[in-house]
Parts: sequence; structure tokens; C-alpha cells
Amino acid sequence: MLSRIRKLKAAGVVGINNRNRGYIMPHNPRALYARVDDKVETKRLAIAAGIAVPELYGLIHAVREAKDFERMVEGRKDFVIKPAHGSGGKGILVITDRRRDMYIKGDGHALTAAEVQHHIENVLGGVYSLGGQPDQAIIEYRVKFDRVFEAVSYRGVPDIRVLVYRGVPAMAMLRLPTRSSDGRANLHQGAVGAGIDMLTGATTLAVCKNRRIVEHPDFGTPLGGLEIPGWPALLLLAARCHELAPLGYLGVDMVLDAELGPLILELNARPGLGIQIANGRGLRGVLNHIDAAAPLPTDAAARVAVMRAYYEGLSDPPVDL
Repeated sequence: MLSRIRKLKAAGVVGINNRNRGYIMPHNPRALYARVDDKVETKRLAIAAGIAVPELYGLIHAVREAKDFERMVEGRKDFVIKPAHGSGGKGILVITDRRRDMYIKGDGHALTAAEVQHHIENVLGGVYSLGGQPDQAIIEYRVKFDRVFEAVSYRGVPDIRVLVYRGVPAMAMLRLPTRSSDGRANLHQGAVGAGIDMLTGATTLAVCKNRRIVEHPDFGTPLGGLEIPGWPALLLLAARCHELAPLGYLGVDMVLDAELGPLILELNARPGLGIQIANGRGLRGVLNHIDAAAPLPTDAAARVAVMRAYYEGLSDPPVDL
């Protein structure tokens, strides 16, 4: 146990208490949390800033409106329903097809309109929301992920998590759905986290359920060396999100849509620390580098350059944490 603690410390791994006291508390003002905890507000801010997000088909505020979802999705074969204040992928219902009067989920299970309406009512009741508070149901475009991820994603949509510190992209990972995670891209539910080389956009190491792996658990396809298309543009997009929600410690979740390109899915004021395990690196080094670079540039591209300077000077290889 002590040897592992020493190993993590030597690798510069930031623990949960240090994250909260050293980074979230001083850099994330509570007054700004609404910009990221409310996905409707995040979407509104992104659209105003010219940042692409999944199209909003409709918003349901009250139980008496739940039946209106059929009108909102009329003529559409697929869509997503999710809580405005959800977290960890809870309460997200993905409809991938329509057959007669039935709504088909990604796993092939068919739902009646009444069952979809019941799900919406649960969302409104706060079953899936932060703090269990009454919520709103978002109905929006279903992302069709880029084909580059076909061999490493089980049913759901893979996403790219970038940790942005004081507006500078600091570390990133690719989150890949698995059978164990039921098609969700959340690590705590069994998804794969693959570290990303910040300079090239290629995947490096990977982890699943806190265990180092080299192949996708469902397909046996290699997880290292996958090149993410348009990586420089994705880094710039992540840096720009700091202007929507100027939180010093921010998680930016992006997807690559096959038709629309990069889209921002959501922002997170309390991003987890599993990104360090996925990358085989602690965060402390890059966070210290960013702090030492003050004053930081106001231009997003210049902030990306701050990150590049750190990783270009890095000589230590990733380690198995």
C-alpha cells in the first residue's frame, strides 16, 4: 500500500482531496456552476458563441407536457432524451429507430409511447438529476459517431474528455463504451478510458475497471495508436469552452459526429481523476506548468500553445499507475 502511494506521488498523481482544495475550490466559483450543471444553459451559451452542439428538438418542463414528445420527434427516426441536470450518463434514453408505433433502443428493445412518456416523467421528477431535484427533459439530435471508432465502441457513442485548466487543455482521454457499461462512455460504469498523446491525438495506454488493457474487451481490437481526426481543432474547441464557462478546472466532453464533425456534449465542473490512470501520468506536472505560465493568454490558440510547450519538453514515458 505504502509503495503504491509513493509510486503515485512520484508520478505526480493528483488525489481527490488535492483536486478539491487545490484546484476546484480556488478556481471554480459556485456562481458559475449553473453554466455547466444545466445542460440547457450550456447549449444556449455554446450556440451564442458559435460552438456546435447536438440540435435541440424540444424541452419538456412539466408532467402535463410529457405526451408532447411525440410531436417534437414527429418525422424523426432517432433522438435522445436526457435530464437537463443529469450526471454520469444517468437517465439518458437513446432511440435509434422507429417501427410502426414502437421506439427502438440501441440494444434492440422496443418501447411504447407510454413507456417513453414514463421515462420522461421520471426525468422531470428528478430521478436521475443532481441532488434529486425536479428537472427538465431535453430531446435532441442523436450523434452518429465517426467511423474511425467503429471497431472500438460497443453500441454507444465514444466521447473525448479534455481536462481544461485555466483555459489550457491539460490532459485528454477517449472514452469507449463496452458491453459491460451497457453502451455508455462512463468509466465508473465499465467503459474503456484510453489516454491520448496531446501532441499527436493518437491513443496511448488504456484502462478498464482500473485494470490496464491493450485490447477492447468486447472486440479484441488494439486500443493504442488510434489517431483521432482533426485533433488540433478539437484542442482549440476545448480551449474555447473556457470562454463559455470560465471555470479554472473544467471537463469538456466532445464527440465526433460522422455528418456534423465535432460537437460539444457537455461541460463538467467536477471532472474525475481517472484521466491520469488512462494516460499513465499524473496531472501535477502539467498543472504546475500552466500555473507558472501566468499571465495566461486570452487567445484560445495561444493557450493551446502553452500546453504544447509542456508536452514537447516531456521526456518521461507514461507509466503503469
